[in-house]
Amino acid sequence: MHVSHFNTGLYDANSYLINGRVLVDTGMNTRGLVAEIGKNIDIKDLELIILTHCHYDHTASAEEIARLSSAKIAIHKDDAPFLKNDRISAAALFGYKAPSIEPDILLEDGDRLPIGNDEELLVIHTPGHTPGGICLYEENSKSLFSGDTVFPNGSIGRTDFEGGNRSQLTESINRLVKLDVRTLYPGHGEVTSEDVNSQLGSSLRMSKSIF
Repeated sequence: MHVSHFNTGLYDANSYLINGRVLVDTGMNTRGLVAEIGKNIDIKDLELIILTHCHYDHTASAEEIARLSSAKIAIHKDDAPFLKNDRISAAALFGYKAPSIEPDILLEDGDRLPIGNDEELLVIHTPGHTPGGICLYEENSKSLFSGDTVFPNGSIGRTDFEGGNRSQLTESINRLVKLDVRTLYPGHGEVTSEDVNSQLGSSLRMSKSIF
């Protein structure tokens, strides 16, 4: 699996281009992200945009990227209703209106998304940060795209936004610690391959202690 990591703004979420055809999250800096994608592929070769959850810093550029590329947009069914909600999407916190995204694919726990090279991403429903937050796991490379569920060094997603739930987040992280993870691709922060399972364990302990 080939992954290119982009971060094009101070408050932007990370974006990941996988195998030159799938984009995980889009951040808010559309022009910057289009430029970065263009250094790697013809944007028209992009086939799928997967949003790990509904928050504006992960979704704001999705509509324009989809228009430029004709890629389909996928998000978990429980977060899809909040994409256009200024408050629940957290767009208002950034001083913007929520984007008018119409997702093409509504994801559910256990879905498998082909990403080329005979590889696929397993959709893991991880509510807590948002009701429809997801993580994506690629089994061959043991890669986890964690959105805002967990971050490096034992950090965890916030649950004080509307729709957040600390108990659910703890349950979600408890699912993740059962995976064999070699590389963590978080929604914010640096990509890490340093004893990731231990880091996930620290995230679980942090969530339990706060709860």
